[in-house]
Amino acid sequence: MDEARTQIVPLVSVVIINYNSVMDVIPLSFSMTGYGQSSLQFGGYKITFEVKSVNNRYCEVVLRMPRDWTVYEDMLRRIVQSHIKRGRVDVIINREVTEEAASLQVLNRNAVKSYLKSAEVLKDEFGLPGELTLRDILSMPGVMELKDGPADETSGSSDECSEMLARGLTQSLQSLLQMRAREGSYLAADLFSRLGHLEELQARMAALAPAVVSEYRDKLRLRLSELNDGTFPFEEHKFGMEIAIFADRCNIDEELTRLYSHFEQCRTLLNGSEPAGRKLDFLIQEMNRETNTIGSKCNHLTLVNLTLEMKAELEKIREQAANIE
Repeated sequence: MDEARTQIVPLVSVVIINYNSVMDVIPLSFSMTGYGQSSLQFGGYKITFEVKSVNNRYCEVVLRMPRDWTVYEDMLRRIVQSHIKRGRVDVIINREVTEEAASLQVLNRNAVKSYLKSAEVLKDEFGLPGELTLRDILSMPGVMELKDGPADETSGSSDECSEMLARGLTQSLQSLLQMRAREGSYLAADLFSRLGHLEELQARMAALAPAVVSEYRDKLRLRLSELNDGTFPFEEHKFGMEIAIFADRCNIDEELTRLYSHFEQCRTLLNGSEPAGRKLDFLIQEMNRETNTIGSKCNHLTLVNLTLEMKAELEKIREQAANIE
């Protein structure tokens, strides 16, 4: 086997085109598991962004943020989808008043009156028990606000808020992608190593394949010699036809060739810049199919053992590839 083919090449190359806008990443492999976080201050608030991703067949984005920011949900979802092609991504955006801004907060009496009135309506109309405490009231949205206005107005104009959310989310996504790239490099390195093992098994199968027919021919000739008591003639022509039929039935050249082609395609996918997870899953299914065909055709103990070893290795590859984007 070519020495260069079995060498595990460096697997991660991340290129940041524009760090302050949407980041273009050109990886050799990405994991679907990662975590990223960022924070910034805006309009007297500390805004924190958390992004978590796990395995998923498709790109599923789940957003959690203050209610008055849901108008930006589509924009934020598009930003996530421009970075991530596959996986479930949970985005959590929290807003807290900074210590400096907290000293400038004032009580919104109208909000307090509204909450108390609503509580009385619930008690009278539905007969619900319980009383609002001071802690309950102070923890309600809009009760405490900055002197300049309520929370949804002190966060700046719509364009400023949109730009702030896009910037913060992009920064957290950059951190997430770096983690996914590091994890992906380990996964790809393991997959390259296991592909090398599969190629070794395939090469051993190819070397053993011709011996299957010759061993069967010798065993059959010996068996016929032992059974021949002189009551029937030995016909070389029929014997040759039997060997030819057996050779055709147990021929695995096509399966071995397709296996080698699948190995090369897997390497190409892992070295490519496009998400490879789904294609890898398909190739692994095809390799399993070829391996099963070899196992059903071969009539040789060593080949059967090699087939079982290859199936076990393919299962490990399938588990690892399930984490590749």
